[in-house]
Amino acid sequence: MNTKNPGVALVTGASSGIGRVTAKALQDAGYRVFGTSRRAASESVEGITMLACDVTDDESVAKLVNDVVARTGRIDLLVNNAGIGLLGGAEESSIEQAQALFDVNVFGVLRVTNAVLPVMRLQRQGRIVNLSSVLGLIPAPYSALYAATKHAIEGYSESLDHELRSLGIRVVLVEPAYTRTAFEENQIRPDRSLDVYDAARDGMNTIMRTAIEAGDAPEVVAKTILEAATASAPKRRYAAGKMARQVSLLRRFVPASAFDKSLRKQNGLPA
Repeated sequence: MNTKNPGVALVTGASSGIGRVTAKALQDAGYRVFGTSRRAASESVEGITMLACDVTDDESVAKLVNDVVARTGRIDLLVNNAGIGLLGGAEESSIEQAQALFDVNVFGVLRVTNAVLPVMRLQRQGRIVNLSSVLGLIPAPYSALYAATKHAIEGYSESLDHELRSLGIRVVLVEPAYTRTAFEENQIRPDRSLDVYDAARDGMNTIMRTAIEAGDAPEVVAKTILEAATASAPKRRYAAGKMARQVSLLRRFVPASAFDKSLRKQNGLPA
């Protein structure tokens, strides 16, 4: 792989939002890009080859990777972007709903990564970029289960990077904050809502909608993903955008009690 021909990239969840913009940015950088969507999409979108893949299905994932390798012989970059959100009190979701969320956001990443790794190990080369979130670093009320999936991805990615580094493969994290996509509109709602949480949950929903409207363009995240994908000596994690960088710094250096007080204030919760 070289700067003029960086190779083959596979981006999950590339039909819209961050995934679609990222796929285009990688194509512009010289990658041959394959994107996935859960449902069948147009074979080619802006020069990006789109393939159907359900990251919760082992056979679908295996078929995807086999198809890409049959067409290209290799996979140099995997961007695990597919994911879903959930806004609600932690006890408002059934165990079944929580499992479904983890099946996409965590086990979906594991499935695709495990399918791609034999290809990268044979090449003795590869880069895996996992989309986390600032909620992989900090708590957020009414996002407990979603934050838990991102905390899981953080731990998994760090450990996996240590396992693979001697094989020529690096694993890095990209942590966006609020981004101007349809994420808020598409996130799922708790399947057993409780009246006691209605007011606070609705307040958090309003706060999130406002923050997304004022958030970073998805191109900001795509630029960060490209940096993480192409850095010769990649960092462990990349904060994407001004707010994400600020939150990362505050989490590291502000005393826990002060951070807690600030977080509750910003989320409209009593001290």
